[in-house]
Amino acid sequence: MGFLKRLYRKLFKKDVDDKWLEYYSKKERKIKFTEKTIYEYLLEGVGVHTDYYALNYFNNRITYETMFHKIDMIARSLKSLGVKKQDIVTICMPNTPEAVETFYAINKIGAVADMIHPLSGQAEIKKYLEQSESRILLLYEDNYEKIMSILDDTQVYKVILASVAQSMPPLLGRMYKLSRIFKLKRPGFRDHEYLTWNEFYNLGYSYHKETAYPMKKDDLAIILHSGGTTGTPKGIMISNYSFNALAQQGGVNVSGTRPKDKIVTILPIFHGFGLGVCLHCPLSLKVEVILMPEYNAGRFLQAIKKYNPNILAGVPTLWEGMMSNNNYDGVDLSSLKYVISGGDYMTIPMEQKMNNWLHTHNAKINISKGYGMTESVAATSYTFDGTNEPGSIGIPMIGNSFCICKPDTVEELPLGEEGEICVYGPTIMMGYHKNPEETALVLRKHKDGKTWLHTGDAGYISLNGVIYFTQRIKRVIISSGFNVYPSVIEETIEQHPNVDKCCVIGIPHQYKMHVAKAYVVLKNKKLESKTKYELKQMCKKDLAAYSQPKEYAFVDSLPKTLYNKIDYKKLEMENQNEKDRKEK
Repeated sequence: MGFLKRLYRKLFKKDVDDKWLEYYSKKERKIKFTEKTIYEYLLEGVGVHTDYYALNYFNNRITYETMFHKIDMIARSLKSLGVKKQDIVTICMPNTPEAVETFYAINKIGAVADMIHPLSGQAEIKKYLEQSESRILLLYEDNYEKIMSILDDTQVYKVILASVAQSMPPLLGRMYKLSRIFKLKRPGFRDHEYLTWNEFYNLGYSYHKETAYPMKKDDLAIILHSGGTTGTPKGIMISNYSFNALAQQGGVNVSGTRPKDKIVTILPIFHGFGLGVCLHCPLSLKVEVILMPEYNAGRFLQAIKKYNPNILAGVPTLWEGMMSNNNYDGVDLSSLKYVISGGDYMTIPMEQKMNNWLHTHNAKINISKGYGMTESVAATSYTFDGTNEPGSIGIPMIGNSFCICKPDTVEELPLGEEGEICVYGPTIMMGYHKNPEETALVLRKHKDGKTWLHTGDAGYISLNGVIYFTQRIKRVIISSGFNVYPSVIEETIEQHPNVDKCCVIGIPHQYKMHVAKAYVVLKNKKLESKTKYELKQMCKKDLAAYSQPKEYAFVDSLPKTLYNKIDYKKLEMENQNEKDRKEK
């Protein structure tokens, strides 16, 4: 029987691999992932078209020619500060041209870019710098106060302070600086650890040696950081090969794009989704990147109206904000070729609502969903036509493969059976920085001899080959021995017309060990009592008895992580703190 079971799985796995390939052309199936560096791949992709626009920052449009010149100057400045191959340089900046250009300059000289969220707390920044042993820090100037007292505890010997106003049009830049002049604390004249952006940039004029370093494809190029929603944040090591492979895969996914198309990049570049999908991939395709350093609903709408972008990429909270904004009434979105959602799970009701919203604004497309994680740079699967089923995450991107394993094992499960999602492909991380123990837990060798990434996510592959994400495995609530999936409860509750958003957590129970508690944001708080009754009836009708929430909490908003995901860990902590207070 064991032999027959293995044969059955092998045959079905081959069938589904073949089925996935059917969605790709013969040319796409023969794709060869480049062995060039990140900088070299961008240079090759742009070719002779350096007069095209690369970046657009507050209507200041920067050509590839200008961007490449600045990259070269920054590379020279870094070399003049003593940065050598494989040295780690940290970027702690929002989306600005300076941050983008520095990222590519770091790669050009063979160093490693360590990307940190600029809203990280002081202790987090200190920990990241200690872990990476970074020597140079490009810092958002508003963060000077955060790092001035911790700098001596790190190996950083030079901090470059940059403003989001640096590349704004002159008048707008001056107005921004004036508005901040009394708010920002700045280093003193003799604080030689610090350089202004202009002081740093001008160092490049005096450096005349070669700057380009011939890195290998498997050399470490980037350190990204996990969101920390399932434990201590970790540095994720990405090679040149993996990062470029994502860009090549992305080019296949959005094959309808053309040079001079436009994408609005609101997702931050310290995140794999923002850096890989919303920056490196479009720039390599000669797509103009409209950079936004922070989300501002008015500016975002203005960019859409003015530039008629062809691509929007974001997380579900972005789409929620757009749909609830009455200023979009009458806005024409017919220019859109792709709207890509990732970074968090999109419920079926929300997906249907978003598609309807797009169609009422003249878009001729449905929203596409990507699935991935920082450990695979950003994305691993994508919903093509024919695979974009409600609630699905599509099929593997070209070159990738999926399997479902029994949790905490390398035992592969048959199609249709739920287990842990595992991914194999060219974008998989090198490992966690200085953390071999954690690396060994998620990068595991299977019987086929390949090293697979164990995602910590639950899902299944349907009989027709479409992949479904169901739940973070660690979020599963065990109630009276039954598995309770918060996402299923959330999806049920969010179908109510008065519910804006919902998050479900597990709370301790005297007999059942744990039960579900639903935190609910209402559209109309005056109807709380009526809505609570109706939600109980809906859950009683649509959910198993053990899955129905034991408690409901109606809140004004749900906490978010720095990566703009709902912070269910914080809700669990708040619930425990409340319980502790009551017991005292």
